[in-house]
Amino acid sequence: MKDYYEILGVPREASQDDIKKAFRKLARDTHPDANPDDPGAEARFREIAEAYEILSDPQRRAAFDRGEQFGAGDLFSNFGGLDDILQQFFGGGFGGFGGARPRGPQRGSDIGANVDMTLAEAATGVSRKIDVMAPERCPTCVGSGAEPGHDPRRCPTCNGVGQVQVARQTMLGQMMTVTDCSTCRGRGEIIDSPCKSCSGAGRIDAERTLNVEIPAGVDDGTRLRLSGRGGVGERGAPSGDLYVQVRIAPDPNFTRVGNDLLHKITLGLSEAALGKKVAVPLVDGSSTEVDIPAGTQSATVFRLNKQGMPRLQRRGRGDLLIEVDVAVPTDLSAEAEDLLREYAALQGEEPVEARRRRRKRRNR
Repeated sequence: MKDYYEILGVPREASQDDIKKAFRKLARDTHPDANPDDPGAEARFREIAEAYEILSDPQRRAAFDRGEQFGAGDLFSNFGGLDDILQQFFGGGFGGFGGARPRGPQRGSDIGANVDMTLAEAATGVSRKIDVMAPERCPTCVGSGAEPGHDPRRCPTCNGVGQVQVARQTMLGQMMTVTDCSTCRGRGEIIDSPCKSCSGAGRIDAERTLNVEIPAGVDDGTRLRLSGRGGVGERGAPSGDLYVQVRIAPDPNFTRVGNDLLHKITLGLSEAALGKKVAVPLVDGSSTEVDIPAGTQSATVFRLNKQGMPRLQRRGRGDLLIEVDVAVPTDLSAEAEDLLREYAALQGEEPVEARRRRRKRRNR
């Protein structure tokens, strides 16, 4: 059980004012903004806030003193992350660490596309042209959002920052919360004469054709990220990324197992017993001859080194696995059955009586 008094560094008889002062000091010292290079700062900050939540409430504190436990560890579970915690729980501009920062032009949007290919193409890599719909810089206003000859002006409310500070009451008293400027909607600029082509957005949706290089070794479901190939950003901001989802069609000859390829062959009973030379296909479309030794059992796997798939963005490649399935005949001719029974007698085996005899008995 956590000792919240120990976490805040106060005695059990500490007054509410002492608890509040201790929390203020520790929160300032452990705040993530004050410790940008410390990965553990957020966890300590949460723990201190949790301790204050319990000890600052007389009823919770009394219950804690009686030995009751709390689910206070879930205090922040409704927040999406540290940014939400700072904004919604403690407010922006905490203790002077933060404050309004220029929001700046927004990065472009990410876009996605699918590429269908064969296993053979995945083994060698392939270049594909794909058509995507994505935001492009408006050719009329060249991304400014304003009609030609009418430049945007700086927002007088936020002085071009795009954000403003608003006083907010929290458990620590009055805090300053940072929010988007309502006058310019966070842009920092006001456009009096919006561009007619893009309605002031500075961007328009347009179709474009991209050449995508798919590297050798990709697997079905591989997601490739192509930086800067997505939607264009606002007013010179970086473009988004293009995410390409690879879809590989099933192959009639191979099943992929990681970087290895599995190929199955079926041998007759005599072929497995006496051995056979088998032509085995390779992923590049050629073939190779494999000697299957006499006495090979069903489910035996032979390995051809480095005949599998290339390792994605690494050297080397997997192997080709050849799995043998021995087919047991199910409908023997009379002659074949006699020969097989002769073999059984030589081996000292005792199969059931001949099926021809059973058929004669059934006909009587």
